[in-house]
Amino acid sequence: MSLKQLTDIKYSVLDLATVVEGQTPADTFKHSLDLAQQAEKLGYTRYWFAEHHNMMGVASSAPAVLIGYIAGGTKSIRVGSGGIMLPNHAPLIVAEQFGTLASLYPDRIDLGLGRAPGTDQVTAMAIRGENMNAAHNFPKDVERLQTLFAADNYDGRVRANPGEGLDIPIWILGSSTDSARLAAAKGLPYAFASHFAPAYFLEAIKLYRENFRPSAVLKQPYVMACVNVVAADTDQRAEYLATSVKQFFMGVITGKRRLLQPPVESMDDIWTIYERDAVEQMLGYSFIGSVQSIKSQMRDFVNKTQVDEVMATSHVFDHSEKMHSYKLFAEVMKQV
Repeated sequence: MSLKQLTDIKYSVLDLATVVEGQTPADTFKHSLDLAQQAEKLGYTRYWFAEHHNMMGVASSAPAVLIGYIAGGTKSIRVGSGGIMLPNHAPLIVAEQFGTLASLYPDRIDLGLGRAPGTDQVTAMAIRGENMNAAHNFPKDVERLQTLFAADNYDGRVRANPGEGLDIPIWILGSSTDSARLAAAKGLPYAFASHFAPAYFLEAIKLYRENFRPSAVLKQPYVMACVNVVAADTDQRAEYLATSVKQFFMGVITGKRRLLQPPVESMDDIWTIYERDAVEQMLGYSFIGSVQSIKSQMRDFVNKTQVDEVMATSHVFDHSEKMHSYKLFAEVMKQV
């Protein structure tokens, strides 16, 4: 197996539409468009939104709407879901929504699918009602979606209009080994949530590659890794800015979620040693530092994992610093 160079790897953006302290979702969405337009100019391949619910600091509860907004404000970058939590929705509705998006923005829409609820169990009940065990139907629901998108479904009793006959790439998302097996069996590209679930990443991509069955849409396995990135002009500045993402994940672990907090000089007075260890475990695949430092870290990561694409998510408090972080990360990926 020949080693990949960073210039061989596609690089993309995952946007959680994070709401920062002192601002509103309306501000967040304007910043997302600003970032997507910059990402397009910097050579990023795709711009995805993740579906989350009942999180005051995360405004990506309606990815399909945001995808339309971003696609309408850009020209060439692919826009999609990372992902739609399929058990929350009827496959027909997803097919119609993404069929509509693909009709408006041809050859630019991606449909990433996950099986988790994207929220807590109480909110999942509010979304799914009597369908709380829908996650068990995930493989069949993926097949239903593929059927609805197929051109030969013209004589089906249930048809997606728009959607039928459109070429909308389906990705399987995962944070464990279950989805790896499904993506392999169906011959679909696989995106792993290593930005918050690093523990199963290496095992999952190994399983995916070993069990991959070529399909009409994909001849070879294709692995995308989502990672945390905080880039700045110096390592010290990046570490300072990264205290915002550490506070964000501390909220995930403790259940005390807040809007994204400003960076702090030290986390010592904010977290306990146990919270620190838990956060650092979740942030196992995080690239924090200057261009030079991240380039070294990223080369090691690519050599170890042989991923085909990296998707960067960046929880940086100040919008201009966040834009700069993504600009620097593009430099990392484009330099020989």
